[in-house]
Amino acid sequence: MEQENRILVIFTIDISNLPVNFQEIVKHEQQLIAKWKEDGILAHFFLRQTKDGAVLIFKGITNEKCLELMESLPLMQFKISVEYFNLMQQF
Repeated sequence: MEQENRILVIFTIDISNLPVNFQEIVKHEQQLIAKWKEDGILAHFFLRQTKDGAVLIFKGITNEKCLELMESLPLMQFKISVEYFNLMQQF
């Protein structure tokens, strides 16, 4: 049985320098993430307790597509770091 690829993304933003329209930006971000879930390419989405980022797990897409999707997020303009890890699900 072939395993579907997974890509773990750890995304950190600079919360010390957010604009006044931050909530509007977050709303747009949430719409994009909901569409990815609906499209079946986002398996999991976690907000970090520190409120300075998120962890996303994509499924069934290429590394290139993952990079393209992440770059489309409105909060990328506030990024400190984005880490990508290719995973093989065992169970």
